[in-house]
Amino acid sequence: MLNAPHIRFTQVGNQKLRTAVWKGTDKGAGKRTPLLFFNGIGANLEIAQAFADKFTGRDIITFDMPGIGGSPDPVIPYRPWWAAKAAKQILLENGYNKVDVLGVSWGGGMAQQFAFQYPGMTDRLVLCATAPGVTMVPGDIRAITKMGSPKRYRDREYLKKHFETLYGDGEDGAGEFAKNMIAPSLKGYWYQLLCMIGWSSLPLLPFLKMPTLIIAGDRDHIVPLANAKILKFMIKDSRLHEFEDAGHLFLLTKRDESVQIIRDFFDEPEVEMPNRKKRKLKKLKVPKNLQKNVAA
Repeated sequence: MLNAPHIRFTQVGNQKLRTAVWKGTDKGAGKRTPLLFFNGIGANLEIAQAFADKFTGRDIITFDMPGIGGSPDPVIPYRPWWAAKAAKQILLENGYNKVDVLGVSWGGGMAQQFAFQYPGMTDRLVLCATAPGVTMVPGDIRAITKMGSPKRYRDREYLKKHFETLYGDGEDGAGEFAKNMIAPSLKGYWYQLLCMIGWSSLPLLPFLKMPTLIIAGDRDHIVPLANAKILKFMIKDSRLHEFEDAGHLFLLTKRDESVQIIRDFFDEPEVEMPNRKKRKLKKLKVPKNLQKNVAA
């Protein structure tokens, strides 16, 4: 792990949420805008580690939804507006007033809701492998039927066997995906599914005025490329990147290329993680009135 996050719990109403903040390495005068990261369905925050290890220039903030990863089970059902509100509270408690927002798959819906609900806090928006809610073009029936259960998070052999059918990515990506995954509770997973019932972002999209990058894989079995084209049509200031030979999990299976696409959108250079072994202590500044004592 190159860049370990700071992990804490945040109390949002009657729900406790496990949150993570990866600290960026660019601490100059032009410090980069923090990035709020919404994960996919059933995905714990550790799955974002591979992305955080590569996208190191800025602070990255994410959290486990109720019943996912280290967050306790949901007390009551919730809707996208609540997830956006929870994200706002987490950001403010960590001192962030303005962020870029990135959402993956299910999390892309939450990202759209956040950008609509809190436009003053949203600088730019990145939507990866996502759709406009229930008004989406449906994916491959073989993949969709397997999405109703979190079995892929609980059974690694099942994940490996069905990885390409589910996501459209090569099965060699299953190991990387499984490395950091924590099985969600059944209640947590089903409440995430329930959260999206009846929700559509189509009425919201014309109100999104921030620059938006939409990335979609041409082999995505869960969210077909047509959905990205709908988002591109509905969001005025948006651009679409069609990822060739990429499935649903391109942010993980094609991490380096994905990060470069996002960096190009943000118009920012790469910042390497400092090598801890080569870090040097700053020279100690001794007040003049104590210099004689030190010399003695």
